[in-house]
Amino acid sequence: MSKKVNVIGAGLAGVEASYQLAKRGFLVNLYEMKPSEYSPAHHSSNFAELVCSNSLRSNEITNAAGLLKEELRVLDSLVIKTAEENGVPAGGALAVDREAFSKAVTEKINAIKNIKVINERIDKIDVNTPTIIATGPLTSKALSESLKELLGQNYLYFFDAAAPILTHESIDLNKTFVADRYDKGDGDYLNCPMTKEEYQVFYNELILAKTAKLKDFEGAEVFEGCMPVEVMAKRGFKSLLFGPLKPVGLVNPLTKKTYYAVVQLRKETVKSELYNIVGFQTNLTYIEQKRVFGLIPALKNAEFVRFGVMHRNTFVNAPAVLNKYYQVKSHSNIFIAGQLSGVEGYIESVASGLYAAINMANYLNNKPFITFDASTAIGAMPNYIAHSSVKNFQPMNINWRIIDELKEDIKDKKIKRAKLAEKALNSLKETIKKGEKDGTI
Repeated sequence: MSKKVNVIGAGLAGVEASYQLAKRGFLVNLYEMKPSEYSPAHHSSNFAELVCSNSLRSNEITNAAGLLKEELRVLDSLVIKTAEENGVPAGGALAVDREAFSKAVTEKINAIKNIKVINERIDKIDVNTPTIIATGPLTSKALSESLKELLGQNYLYFFDAAAPILTHESIDLNKTFVADRYDKGDGDYLNCPMTKEEYQVFYNELILAKTAKLKDFEGAEVFEGCMPVEVMAKRGFKSLLFGPLKPVGLVNPLTKKTYYAVVQLRKETVKSELYNIVGFQTNLTYIEQKRVFGLIPALKNAEFVRFGVMHRNTFVNAPAVLNKYYQVKSHSNIFIAGQLSGVEGYIESVASGLYAAINMANYLNNKPFITFDASTAIGAMPNYIAHSSVKNFQPMNINWRIIDELKEDIKDKKIKRAKLAEKALNSLKETIKKGEKDGTI
């Protein structure tokens, strides 16, 4: 354990990278500015804080996110294992009690002897020290300037938004029903139905509601996957009915009734004291959130413990500065992982931290890099960010379109995706087997 690596940032990517390096025998200096300083979106002193949703998305293997999680399980991901240990019911998805999850991750990282946690903010990158930068989408201004100097590239910016959280006791349960979409789950969601007339009133107020003034980067692009509900609504009267208020697949189990629109609430904690409004990322002012969301019949008297917020996300122009291993092209002992690298999403950040750490270890051990090919989800992501258009690069969640296609033409989508998942896991296991032989994994 004579070789040292700096990991900057104890978010999802940073803690995963630290764990992977530590278990390979490296001394890790894990820098985290909390609790002495917080970004606008962070509030907990614990590591791996989830600031948007508490869901890590689908667990189903025929879903690209489900495939990526299965690959991470195979690769011994600390974050995924801890998430499953602190899960809350969420149908076919993996969702967590966010406080219990972050606390557990923090305890595990602090218990690893060759990880030294240093609570201070890093403002400048030492290019002579092997470093994984995982400071996330809210990287500090000083470090952003240092990275601009290091990379010789400007950043791209967009805004991200988080959904409100409310108390269970303040929900009018007489105006809800318990069900999972298409009955996939054990009744993990509270559903708040609306008639066409109720939806019309809600919609009209939502599109006219007052939004909070953004501090900087006015007019910047909003990431499609976290689009504020009011922005989506302005695309058309029925836009929400194909998004977060989609009624398809939701039937009241007591009355067998279907509805014009349905707002879903998902558990935030194991004990079900708190719920978040699914898909309701927003930039409305706090007063308007309480007023407009209170027009949903079941939420008339809702008590909000956290209102929705909107904040800046930062990421590098990955095709210009990174290779398919998350390694900086101009400085080979520097890797960038997490959302700063251009991946988007919780599990994608975890995967980038894991992959970057494995090949940082190979780089320092003078061994060839291990390559997860683009038939796997974990390999498809860096392949996408490294080979996208430099002029038009945008972050993207893991999806089937960036994973290599099958040679045979299969019309049935579910069968096709099951075959793709089988191919991916077989490829991953073969790569691991080879890596174990030559010491690269």
